[in-house]
Amino acid sequence: MGETPQHPRTKHPQPPFPQQDQEPPGTTAAMDPVPDHGEESYRGSGLLPDRAAVVTGGDSGIGRAVALAYAREGADVLFTHLPEEAQDAQETVRLVEKAGRRAVAVPCDIREEEQCRALVERAVAEFGRIDVLVNNAAYQMAQPEGIQDISTEQFDRVVRTNLYGMFWLCKAAVPHIPAGGSIINTTSVQAYQPSPQLLDYAMTKGAIVTFTKGLAQMLVDRGIRVNAVAPGPVWTPLIPATLPDTEEFGAQSPMGRAAQPAEMAPAYVFLASEQASFITAEIMNATGGTPL
Repeated sequence: MGETPQHPRTKHPQPPFPQQDQEPPGTTAAMDPVPDHGEESYRGSGLLPDRAAVVTGGDSGIGRAVALAYAREGADVLFTHLPEEAQDAQETVRLVEKAGRRAVAVPCDIREEEQCRALVERAVAEFGRIDVLVNNAAYQMAQPEGIQDISTEQFDRVVRTNLYGMFWLCKAAVPHIPAGGSIINTTSVQAYQPSPQLLDYAMTKGAIVTFTKGLAQMLVDRGIRVNAVAPGPVWTPLIPATLPDTEEFGAQSPMGRAAQPAEMAPAYVFLASEQASFITAEIMNATGGTPL
């Protein structure tokens, strides 16, 4: 039985939110309001029966919502998290296992090529193949004063997390993805409408759009589809950990609020499913009405 339709502006919490600051990478439990990952609302329909999925950044936010949805659709899920995110990761494990599927949580820093290769080897050892690869993990840090305040260290971390990790994981995983499998990358509305305070982050999200379209053409003959989801503002631990103002987060959206992670997961389910068998090289925009 489906949800009762609601006005999308008022379906989830609207700003102002309490001002809240966390040390990166942030934790879910400390957020107010606590994000909705679909724990009570997502209903599976058997769209991903016995699939083997790898999700980076699956401990919280969009990654947790995707892992939960994939499990309820019938998939086993291996997901990454940073060592300091172990507590959030255990909650994702609980949700996946409660859905009756296997959950494998792997501490992994995707800024390191060897860790990316080892992650793929672990997934193949656990599942025998990779049906769906979701490149979701990302890093940002706002610098409101301008480009002068973006250190080389920050720039390197943003680029290595958002681009190098995706590249290395795709390169390692492709030989293990059968025909009919898919790769789904997370880009952002920032790829089209960059916020000056997120210059380096927005740059990487634009690159993900280009990478997605190019890789899709490269892999179409192998039967592997490559697409991306471009969220608008989403209420995740990354926000209080990296932005200076959380009170009005999401207010700039035509919806007047930020999305909840649960509202992003269905896009990843659709793109991974056979219902999207003719869709590749596409960017699914989920921006709350922001014109692109």
